[in-house]
Amino acid sequence: MTSIKDIARLAGVSPSTVSRVLNERAYVRSEVRQHVLDIVKEKGYVQNHVARSMVLQRSFTIGVVIPYLFNMFQRQLFASMEFFLEQHGYKTQFFFLRWSDASEQAFLRRLKSETLDGIIFIHELDNPSIYQYIQERGLPVALCTFEKQEFGFPAVHIEEEASASLAVEYLIQRGHRNIGFITGEHFSFGRQREDGYRRALAAHGISYSPEFTVRVPSYDPGAGRTGMLTLIKRKQPLTAVFAATDELAIGAMKALSESGLRVPEDVSVVGLDDIDISAFTTPGLTTVRQPIFEMGKKSADLVCEWIARGRMQEKTELFTATIVERDSVRTLN
Repeated sequence: MTSIKDIARLAGVSPSTVSRVLNERAYVRSEVRQHVLDIVKEKGYVQNHVARSMVLQRSFTIGVVIPYLFNMFQRQLFASMEFFLEQHGYKTQFFFLRWSDASEQAFLRRLKSETLDGIIFIHELDNPSIYQYIQERGLPVALCTFEKQEFGFPAVHIEEEASASLAVEYLIQRGHRNIGFITGEHFSFGRQREDGYRRALAAHGISYSPEFTVRVPSYDPGAGRTGMLTLIKRKQPLTAVFAATDELAIGAMKALSESGLRVPEDVSVVGLDDIDISAFTTPGLTTVRQPIFEMGKKSADLVCEWIARGRMQEKTELFTATIVERDSVRTLN
């Protein structure tokens, strides 16, 4: 059976160089990399991951924490993460959590019994003892879509408040002043996006009205539909609605249609995230884009670099959000 040492001897390089080529873990000159790969292909070499884990005392597994009822945004995000973690030579183990203390406590117990090389959080947890345990253990970690400054973990996210303000500014610039807002009840990003909504109104001298805001239990289309129906029942003179996520916006558009109102002729709608489906709604949803693919890649890179170097390299990566114009906003005369 061909071994890494055999490949190294035939290629005229060290076994560690062969390992770096196979795991794409560090820089190797392109001509050397190709030479090694040609020999690997010729000899039909397949890595024994079990043996490798035993020798290096590592699992080559990264945990990814996501909500039990994950949405389309999170699905795209962890698909990107999984792809790039695999490129780094790691398997992925998912942890699905509910929004409850019992679920988080169960996760902590499970985490203490698992052998992971690192962990990425897509799902923001309320229980600080989980973050404290990870910090004390020195487990490489990356937070994606939120930040916990008190723990100093590397984080990947957009500037939430500014991104929400961008959406509302877009509507104001097109003549809208009576702008409703639909958001969820959980997580720091929801609160920050509400702050952005209020900030944009205040910047243009528009008074905030509690009657224009609806908070719903989750961020999915069903909740968006419920939130929009609530706004409609309040009979407020809305010309536009900003939804804290695209899924809420899609649900809001459904409610408007069911109520005999047209988008954007009667009510304009803007979302935030730019999930894939937003380009295929009728009308196409105008939204603020998070660079989902790039955020997934950066999260994977951060945790893998920490593992490879034995120490944290970077703390925070802030991505810029941008407006994606489609057909769900009307300019008022």
